[in-house]
This record gives sequence, structure tokens and C-alpha cells, in this order.
Amino acid sequence: MMSATHNSDPFLEAQADVLSTLTATRSLLSSYLRIRSLATSVSSPELIQARKELESNVHDLSSDLQDLGDSVHAVEKDPFRYGLDIDEVGRRRKLVQDVGNELEDMRKELESTVGGTQYKASNGSALPPPDTFGLESPTERDDYAAFEQQRQVEIMHEQDEALDEVYGTVENLRNQANDMGRELEEQGEMLEDVDNLADRVGGKLQGGLSRVGDVIKRNEGEYVSQILPSHG
Repeated sequence: MMSATHNSDPFLEAQADVLSTLTATRSLLSSYLRIRSLATSVSSPELIQARKELESNVHDLSSDLQDLGDSVHAVEKDPFRYGLDIDEVGRRRKLVQDVGNELEDMRKELESTVGGTQYKASNGSALPPPDTFGLESPTERDDYAAFEQQRQVEIMHEQDEALDEVYGTVENLRNQANDMGRELEEQGEMLEDVDNLADRVGGKLQGGLSRVGDVIKRNEGEYVSQILPSHG
């Protein structure tokens, strides 16, 4: 996810220009292909006009895409400095590559023939090849390899942090289990002491009740023996 603000991010403005021009160029290409399929001569006025409009948009798109590619190159070596993460930079680079590939397909359509005649641009020069967008030079391939390596390092670092968090959680759970085990053991000992005390108190109480019973029986016997002679 990108965290750079829209107002300070040059890529977003360039991206809007590219996508707008790309949409218009697709429409012109569709119209050009329809007219070309019906044309019998390269000198057809309708075909020439459609071709000029398409060429103009292709060149505009090429220029906008160059700006878009430059903005990607400016941030991909140190994306965090610009408030971007690795995934966002990868998305931007892929957008530039995808539009560049589509632009190359349009260029090939403009070079196609009607009645065996090979086209050139209306100004007499060939349309720019895809590598003019600065995406595939050896130096930048090396930069991209370093970028991918940095991305892998970041991913591994994030995985290590996640494993550390899991280990910490497991360690806390283990400590809590040990504490609970000690508390249960202490409570068991307390219950055993209470049982022993209850047994002792119960024994003393039973003995006391037995002695009271004996006293009562003796007193009853003496009372009866005192009463019986008086009635004799």
C-alpha cells in the first residue's frame, strides 16, 4: 500500500495522463483497423486521416509513458524515502511494462500493410521502439535485480519478525501454564490440610458427644435409683 500523498506523488499525475491517452488511442486504433480493412489503397483519404490521428496519439502516449517510466526509476532504488512500499513500486513498474507492450502492438499495426505497401510514420521516421521507454537497458535490469533482492530481504525480515512474535506468544502461554500448575498444586495442598483438620475436629467432636452421652446415662441411673426406694 502506498502512503505518499496524491498531491506530492508525480507518478499519479503521469499515470492519469497515460491512462487517458491510452483510452483515446485504443478508440482510434479500433477505428483505424476498421477503415484499413475496407481500404483498397494506401492513398484513401479516410485511411490517411485515421492513420495520422492514430500516429499522433501513439507519439503522445509514448511521451507520457516515458515520463511515467522516469517516475518509477526515481523511486524504485529507495521507495521508502518516498513513502512507498515494495508492492506499490512493483505495481507501478508492471503498469509501465503493460502499457509499453500495448503501445508496441499499436506500433506493429501501424507498420502493417494495405495491398503490400509498408507504412512509415507520417513524418517519414519510424515509430519509437519499446526500449526507448528506458525499461530494459542492462544497467536497469541490474537495478531491477537489486530491487527484487531487496524485496526478498524485506519479506524474509517480515517473516522473521512474525516468527519471533509467535515464539513470544508460545513462551508466554508456557509460563502461564506453569503458573497455573503451581497454583493448582498449592490449592491441592490447602484442601488436603483442610480435610485433615476436619477429620481431627470431627474426631474430637465425636469423642465429646460420646462423653456427654455417658454423663447423661450415669445421671439418669443415679436419678432412677434415688426415686425407686421412695416408692417401695
